[in-house]
Amino acid sequence: MENSRKLHIVMFPWLAMGHLIPFLKFSNILAQKGHKISFISTPKNLQKLSKVPSSSVSLISFALPSIPGLPPFAETTTDVPYTKQQLLKKAFDLLESPLTTFLESVKPDWVIYDYASHWLPSIASKIGISSAFFSLFTAATLSFTGPPPSLMMNGDSRLAAEDFASVPKWVPFETNVKFHIHEVTKYVEKTEADETGPNDGVRFGFSAGKADVIIIRSSPEFESEWFDLYGKMSEKRIIPVGFLPPREVEEEDSDEEEWDNIRLWLDKKEAKSVVYVALGTEAALTQEEVNELALGLEKSRSPFFWVLKNPPGSTRNAMEMLPDGFEQRVKDHGVIYNGWVPQVKILRHEAVGVFLTHCGWNSIIEGLSFNRILILFPVLNDQGLNARLLEEKKLGLEIPRNELDGTFTSDSVAELVRKAKADGLEDLAKEMRDLFRDRDENNQIVEQVVHYLEENRIS
Repeated sequence: MENSRKLHIVMFPWLAMGHLIPFLKFSNILAQKGHKISFISTPKNLQKLSKVPSSSVSLISFALPSIPGLPPFAETTTDVPYTKQQLLKKAFDLLESPLTTFLESVKPDWVIYDYASHWLPSIASKIGISSAFFSLFTAATLSFTGPPPSLMMNGDSRLAAEDFASVPKWVPFETNVKFHIHEVTKYVEKTEADETGPNDGVRFGFSAGKADVIIIRSSPEFESEWFDLYGKMSEKRIIPVGFLPPREVEEEDSDEEEWDNIRLWLDKKEAKSVVYVALGTEAALTQEEVNELALGLEKSRSPFFWVLKNPPGSTRNAMEMLPDGFEQRVKDHGVIYNGWVPQVKILRHEAVGVFLTHCGWNSIIEGLSFNRILILFPVLNDQGLNARLLEEKKLGLEIPRNELDGTFTSDSVAELVRKAKADGLEDLAKEMRDLFRDRDENNQIVEQVVHYLEENRIS
């Protein structure tokens, strides 16, 4: 049955740039198909997003409620240290009331939401709106998190770091997708913020378990065993949306003068010679980690462009953490950049060959889309699981670290940089790499999702 009526879709992402950007990308795709999109976030976040190319995407601003302990300017995960993120989620949960009022007034066909808004699918069901959980995590990460029915009843029963450092009992196949102890210590350490609301296990459980459909930013061709497993665990319809790779010409809100300076530096370098280092917007590196990374890059003798950002919620300048004399010693072949950069433009540049990344899923997709060799340095959240998955798929090389405390050496960094730049390594897992690069294939996958939304809304 042909269904030509255009949809009204509400998009409601979590307050992190790594979530807001792909939600907006998906919104733009849906708008290009003629559907009306209401994209809801807070004022500061909407100002950060790139220009909206379609008049069919309306940016709807909701003020984030203030709560004790949360800085008044904080609207995103980059505004607060990791230990304050539970407070940010508490404030986010207070958007339930204004969002409910909005949904009741406009009665959209679909609401597409993120993992943090565990309360939203039940509200949508009561109003008579179809709901979709849009996962910006891999099927492997969702599976590792646990079966939604169990999470809805009991939350995540794992309490100690050691519980996360082994493959869960519900995974029936051999895999090394698990955390290292040092990656999850911050999850299980008791802080005052832990008492402010449901944990992530509960959020994942209800967001997935109460959804009408689960849309995953990944592909069964990439992680078929995990898609099969999560489909059984969730007892829900699972639809891949593909990787949503960056377009050949990607809109990015960047200072053109700043980008021109970066581009001119890259233009002087040989093809695939530069190591691009960027560790996300939420990572707060220790003094020791900054030292060893810096010395490792120096020892590798490779040209590098390092985006070194200040710790979230801190007044400390990360540049002050560099080893004494480092900037002077590497000034002929290395750049240390303190601030935001147009990452897609940098990764697209032919001078870049290696990407040393924190393993955020968004950054991984961008790096592989431009066929860059990945050096894996996970810091927090799902990044450790992403790193193990990529290593299993032969799509990246992880910096060796002590599993208990996360320590590593500058020599290991230098050795891995040299290995990543070795001849022939870029052919590693070529077919898997092509999954991320094939924009036609990814467009076809997206078309299937759009068709599903058009045909399966609540009448």
